[in-house]
Amino acid sequence: MTDEIKNLLAQNSISAAAELVGELSPEEAAKILSEAGEQLVPLARALESDFLAEVIVLLDTPVQQRLVEGLHDDELEEVMEDVSVDDTVDIIEELPEAVARRIAEEDEILALLEERKFSVLKPLLSSMNEIDLAEVFESAKEEDLPVLFRILPKDLAAEMFVEIDSDTQEKLLKKLSDKEVKAVMGELFLDDTVDLIEEMPSSVVKRLLALADSETRSYVNELLKYPKDSVGSIMTIEYVRFLPDMTVEKAFDRIRETAIDKETIYTCYVTDPSNKLIGLVTAKDLMLAKKNALIGEIMEDNVIYANTRDDREEAARKISDYGFLAIPVVDDERRLVGIVTVDDAMDVIEQENTEDIERMAAILPAQKPYLKTSVFSIYKNRVPWLLILMISATFTGLIINIFEGKLNTISPVLFACIPMLMDTGGNSGSQASVTIIRSLALGEVTTKDTGRILLKELGAGVLLASTLAVACFAKLMLIDNLLFGTFMPGNRDYTWDKCLIVSLALFCTVVVAKTVGCLLPLLVKKCKLDPAAVASPFITTIVDAVSLIIFCGLSVLILG
Repeated sequence: MTDEIKNLLAQNSISAAAELVGELSPEEAAKILSEAGEQLVPLARALESDFLAEVIVLLDTPVQQRLVEGLHDDELEEVMEDVSVDDTVDIIEELPEAVARRIAEEDEILALLEERKFSVLKPLLSSMNEIDLAEVFESAKEEDLPVLFRILPKDLAAEMFVEIDSDTQEKLLKKLSDKEVKAVMGELFLDDTVDLIEEMPSSVVKRLLALADSETRSYVNELLKYPKDSVGSIMTIEYVRFLPDMTVEKAFDRIRETAIDKETIYTCYVTDPSNKLIGLVTAKDLMLAKKNALIGEIMEDNVIYANTRDDREEAARKISDYGFLAIPVVDDERRLVGIVTVDDAMDVIEQENTEDIERMAAILPAQKPYLKTSVFSIYKNRVPWLLILMISATFTGLIINIFEGKLNTISPVLFACIPMLMDTGGNSGSQASVTIIRSLALGEVTTKDTGRILLKELGAGVLLASTLAVACFAKLMLIDNLLFGTFMPGNRDYTWDKCLIVSLALFCTVVVAKTVGCLLPLLVKKCKLDPAAVASPFITTIVDAVSLIIFCGLSVLILG
């Protein structure tokens, strides 16, 4: 069979050869792959991933290297999922760092750390991205954190430190010496330092401020004065500033002198001698301009900026809408005091979206990822709204009590339709509210658009209500009355007049639900509150009560 496989490979019949290789033992298949030459990668791709996983651990290091380099990321990931951690570690130890990085996952790195194979770990970790490193640190044991940290180059360690969660940061800071902490803080941008201080307990904050130089302490204290949700709280003061009478050549000299301490150098800002913002230039503008051109001649003077007291979400939306890499921040006199970069804006948008989703589900916003949130914190975040909504449901119970006797006299079977009416009304109101809340958050609509929004939702509500009412009438007459009535004779009580009342009540409920669902978030926004706080659960409670009043009122009015 070996000769037959070699002949097929010589004829470039990869699929046929792979089929025969799959019938061999892993040892025999490893020998075939080792001798496959240029056909190694195509042949490996044609094999089943689980079978290739058994074979790859038996190959010599040069063949393993060619295979790891040749397979695409998704193919390699599928194969390595079936290779044990110990076998993967053995492969990593023999491969060059650049190749080993493709198969070195979190488990393998932690296994290398457990075995204290630092000669393998150091070049591997030094070549990794700070985001991937952060995941490793968050999974490592507390006592191993300083060991991992000390392996990394100083600048990469600082970049990684910003990305890990606050719990891991706190654990690591407690394990590091004062000298190491001071070195980390020296590498951090000031906005990252402020974020770190805001997340740490007071004992750690005192240590950080004591180790910081006087200039850093001054800037940190200044930034901490701004309200938590303001632009000033997320801005950084590390930006490049030019004067309008500087030449392009002088501007490049300034960038070379100061760039190492700046968070971004692509967009540079132009101010007058009193630091008033008058324009901006990009690196592209500078590279395309003549050396002796003045900054004032090539700058863009129509600058979009944010104020220190603006809501941080508003600044983040500006960066998103205009496609900026950064936006300048000015004080009330339009003096440039800092910038907000796109990475900070993305963090703000993510946080705000998460808070909106949690509020819309009647949950107080959490400050930590789910798996790091304690059971008591989850309870504390959820119980207030549940208690409020449970108490508010008293109104629906009161309505049912008022009409119970009359409905029982008219037709007890009508009670079976109440859950359907309440659920459909709640769902209809939630659809409208979520759409409006999202549009408000994105700035697509404002409270000035209330009339247009109401007309649009009323139009959609009438169409939806008509469709649902017709479907409800058909369901009650055909399915509930005829089909289910065969097995449950009580369901035959759905006469055409009762079905009409239920359908009419459903129509009115959907229209009212759409109206309430779109108007309530706008009303809350007008009151300068968060519309997400009155979303689905709160609207559902209101619509439940309204749907019961409509249904019971129509039943008594028409049939009573």
